[in-house]
Amino acid sequence: MTLTYILVFVIFALIIGWLVPPRRRILFFLGGSVLAIYWLQPSTPIRNLDFWFPTASIVLTGLVWAVVSKAAAGEIGSFNKSTLISGGIISGLILLVGVTRYIEPLNWLTPTRPPNILVVAVVLVAITMGIFLLYRIWPNKRFLSNLTIIVIIVLFIVLKSDDLSVAASAWLRSRTGQPVITALTTDLPWIGFSFLALRLLHVLRDYQGGRLPSYSLREFISYAIFFPTYTAGPIDRSQRFMGDLRKTTAAAGENSITLGPIKFYGNSEQLVVGSRRILWGVFKKFVLADGLALIALNGLNAAHVQSTLWMWVLLYAYALRIYFDFSGYTDIALGLGLFMGFKLPENFDRPYLKSSLTAFWNSWHITLAQWFRSYYFNPVTRGMRLRGLPAWLIIIVGQFSTMLLIGLWHGITWNFAIWGAWHGIGLFVNNRWTAWMGPRLSLLELGGFTRRVLTVSGWFVTFNYVTLGWVWFVLPDVELSWRVLQRLFGF
Repeated sequence: MTLTYILVFVIFALIIGWLVPPRRRILFFLGGSVLAIYWLQPSTPIRNLDFWFPTASIVLTGLVWAVVSKAAAGEIGSFNKSTLISGGIISGLILLVGVTRYIEPLNWLTPTRPPNILVVAVVLVAITMGIFLLYRIWPNKRFLSNLTIIVIIVLFIVLKSDDLSVAASAWLRSRTGQPVITALTTDLPWIGFSFLALRLLHVLRDYQGGRLPSYSLREFISYAIFFPTYTAGPIDRSQRFMGDLRKTTAAAGENSITLGPIKFYGNSEQLVVGSRRILWGVFKKFVLADGLALIALNGLNAAHVQSTLWMWVLLYAYALRIYFDFSGYTDIALGLGLFMGFKLPENFDRPYLKSSLTAFWNSWHITLAQWFRSYYFNPVTRGMRLRGLPAWLIIIVGQFSTMLLIGLWHGITWNFAIWGAWHGIGLFVNNRWTAWMGPRLSLLELGGFTRRVLTVSGWFVTFNYVTLGWVWFVLPDVELSWRVLQRLFGF
C-alpha cells in the first residue's frame, strides 16, 4: 500500500468507527472491503484481468460461504432475506465498478477500464445461478468442501509456479486476442490471494471438523476480504474475528456523544492506541524499510558486490528491511482495526531479539506459523504418533515438511524451498539441542553472568542463522544465492 491508500483507509475507518451507528457498520465493512479490493488490485497486461481478479476473490468467498453455511436439507446456504439483501449489495457494487467504464472521472477504482457492463451482468447472473443449481442438486457438502479445497490449492499452485503461471497467462492472452508469445510470470498479480486462500482453507477445514459456527453472508465476506488485512495479513481466525465484528456492530453498544447535530460513537482510547500504531507502522515502512532498501541485498546488486564486508552489510540491511516493511504494514492494519473496534491478532513480537530459532518462529509472522501448526503440523505429527513412530522422526518430518510448505507458500521455486528447508533443519537441531542440554543445565547452578552469556550466545547464533537464510529468500535463483554465501565467507 502507498501513503495514499493508507490515508484513505484511515479516513474511512474513522468514519465507520466514529460516525456510523454500530448496528449499521456491517454494511460499511462489507461495501468498503468489496470496493477496496478493486482499488488495491494492480494493473495486469491481460485485458480486464484487474477487474476479474477481485471479482473472483468475491465469488470464491461466496462459494465457500455457501459450502459451510448451515441450511435445511436440500437447500443452499441460509437463503433468507438478509442473504438476498447482502447478495444484492455485493452484486450491485460489482456492477457499480463496471459502470465506471463509462464515467471517466469515476474510472479510478480499477487500474484499467472494466469490461463491458453487459458482460459483467451476464457473468454475475451465470455464476449465481450456477452455484445455486450446484447446491440444489448436490447436497453432499463434504464432497463439495473437499472439491473447493482442491480448487483453491490448484489456483494457488498455478499463481505461485512460474511455468504454470506463464501457461495460464498464455491461455488467457489467447482468449482475449493478445499475443501469446509475450506471456510472463508477472502477468497474474492476483492481489491478496495468498492470504485469502489461507482464510478460506481454515474455514473449510474447521467446517469439516465440526468447529465452525454459523455466519451470515455479509459477516463472512467482511471477514475474508476485510480491507485492512486483505493484502498483508494478519491471518485472522474467523471465530475470533466474528467476536469482534458482532461486538462492534451490536445495537446495544450504541453509546454516543452528541455535539450539536452530530453523534460520535468512537472509543477515545482505541483512537489514541490505533493512531500510535499507524504512525509507528508508517515510520517503519516508509522511513526505515524504504531507507534500508537503498542498500539492502537484492537480485541486482548481489552479482556485483566483491567485498565480503560489504556483502554482510547488504545482507543485514535486508534482514532489517524485511522486518520493518512487514511489521510496519501489520502495525497499520492493527491501527485501522482499532479505529473500527477490532483487536486484530499480533503478527510480530520482537523476533530478532529471540535466543532460539523456535522462539523466533513463535514471534515472526505469528499468524502464518500458527495456521500451519494448526492445519498441517499438528494433524501430521498426531497421525505419526498414533503409528508409534520414534519422537525424533516425528519431529524432523513434521518440522521439515511444515517449513518447506511455508517456503513454498511464498512461491514455488527452488530458492523458497531451500529457505523453508533451511529453517526446518534449524528447528530440528534447535529441538534436539534443547532436549539434550535442558536436563544438564538444570543440574548446574549457573550464575547470572553465565546465564546472560548463554542467552546472548543463543541470540547471536539465531539472528545470524535467520539472516543467512534470507539469502535464499531474497535472491531469484540457487546459483546466485550460492555465490553470495561463498562471498559472505570469503570464498
